Amino acid sequence: MPEHKDENKSAENSGAEHERREAVEEKAEVSPSFIKPFFIVMIVILAGFVVLNQYLINSMTFSAVSSPTQNVQAAPATSNAELNAIEAQILPKGIPAVYGAELGISYDDVDINNPQKANALIVKLVALDDPNPKNSLTADQLKRFIEIGNMIGCEYCCGLGVMVTADGGRPCGCQHSWAMRGIAQYLIKNHPEMTNAQILEEVGKWKTLFFPDNIGQKALVLKQQGIELTYTNLASIKYKDIEKGTASGARQVGGC
Repeated sequence: MPEHKDENKSAENSGAEHERREAVEEKAEVSPSFIKPFFIVMIVILAGFVVLNQYLINSMTFSAVSSPTQNVQAAPATSNAELNAIEAQILPKGIPAVYGAELGISYDDVDINNPQKANALIVKLVALDDPNPKNSLTADQLKRFIEIGNMIGCEYCCGLGVMVTADGGRPCGCQHSWAMRGIAQYLIKNHPEMTNAQILEEVGKWKTLFFPDNIGQKALVLKQQGIELTYTNLASIKYKDIEKGTASGARQVGGC
């Protein structure tokens, strides 16, 4: 009887071992068929993330390129006819009302087609400029001159956006700048009733005459954006570089 029980126990163990082997084989058969579609699904999901990420990057790049900077928008192409028309509108003409007769000068003296006449006028205005105005202006007058000089410059010629140093001296060797300085100093000394804004406007008229094409291109952009064409808006640093991107090769009157 014990021998028979051992045989039964051995048979049971053998049967259990056989079942374990079958289970292992089933897992071995099932695993590959399960893993393969799992990896395919994961690859598809990852590919979708890559495509979505690239789309978002491209959208952000396009948005950054196409969005204009505030106050400086892409300037339209300028035709000669448009430029000539706007210059005829903005270039000052005749004798300056306040000081023209006093100095014997006229806006018409600055003629791009008559460089000799224009240069003679510039020399006359340069003579009004004291390179060291602290020697010829009072403290209050010097303060006014520096304030005005920091609002306008000669960026179209020498590249500077101001016409004074910290103490009122000359920041560059450009005669256009010296001529504008001369007008400002003369009006501060001889016409104290004029405000800084009025003097800046007057200086802006001469700058417009010196750089008719640059200021003309700027006027077209300002006009397109609905900005008033005052000489302060045209010539001061208030809207500096707003005309960038317009036609190059602009003419200037007088030497630098």
